[in-house]
Amino acid sequence: MPNYKDIEYTLKRSRRKTSSIYVERDGSISVLVPQQLSEKEIEAMIEQKRYQIYSHLAQWEDANTKRVYREFVNGEGFYYLGRNYKLEIVTNQEVPLKLKNGCFRLRKKNLPRAKEAFVEFYKEKGRKRILDRVEYFRKLLDVEPNEIKIMDLQNRWGSWTPKGNVNFHWKTMMAPLTIIDYIIAHELTHLIHPNHSDAFWNELDKIMPDYVQRKAWLKLNGAGMDL
Repeated sequence: MPNYKDIEYTLKRSRRKTSSIYVERDGSISVLVPQQLSEKEIEAMIEQKRYQIYSHLAQWEDANTKRVYREFVNGEGFYYLGRNYKLEIVTNQEVPLKLKNGCFRLRKKNLPRAKEAFVEFYKEKGRKRILDRVEYFRKLLDVEPNEIKIMDLQNRWGSWTPKGNVNFHWKTMMAPLTIIDYIIAHELTHLIHPNHSDAFWNELDKIMPDYVQRKAWLKLNGAGMDL
């Protein structure tokens, strides 16, 4: 992993014409640059953005004070659509995990693979709900996404490809509906503007005037939505 002075980062080169620096959800720094950019030019960009990088890292540290490490035991709380549901371990059940009577019910024999059961639950629920909202925002933005996937995206809530494929992290289903909408609208707007330019935020503002508040909520509470 390259570093410049006291800043360690992951370097990714692409065909894009602009450069970007991101503080990922795990606190690591990603630098995205055009193929032809030299090492000296990259270091000059990092030096120029040093204040912003440390500001974003400070925000990340504040947000991660909310990180929760959950155990798969009776009474532990797990999020779904912004609400916290307690876990109940049950002996007999036709499926590994389901939400019933205000509780997550986990079949006892699935305890060794409890995380996999939760991930599959979020993916299954996300396939319909996210696809429905993608259709809604697709019409508002007048875009034509190609393939939509619910998957593990490591440190990102969503991603997109130049081919028009759009991906969403299964953890998205832990968030309130208003925040899920923000994540979906954000990624679909990238099909119009592939970066976070002023034009991108202006486009998003047209269909979601309160996106700033939703974005701030996600930054503050996102670390708490994990397994």
